[in-house]
Amino acid sequence: MPAVTIRNLSDATHRALKARAEQHGRSTEAEIRHILETVVRPDERLRLGSAIADISRRQGLTDAEAEALSRTRDRTPAKPMSFE
Repeated sequence: MPAVTIRNLSDATHRALKARAEQHGRSTEAEIRHILETVVRPDERLRLGSAIADISRRQGLTDAEAEALSRTRDRTPAKPMSFE
């Protein structure tokens, strides 16, 4: 599991993190993890597959049409590029 070291954190910020962690019943480390997860991976982030499915539904694409598109899709693996 990756580890992160944060240098030059002000005393005031560290105290605020400790106080916030205490309010939430977590360790300071767990609180920092929670803050980072919330900011970097928010629940309302765009999920591409869900967005495409939603657009398709709004445009009236039926399951039968989606299946037909899937059957005609080229499933041949792509050839790696050669730089020689």
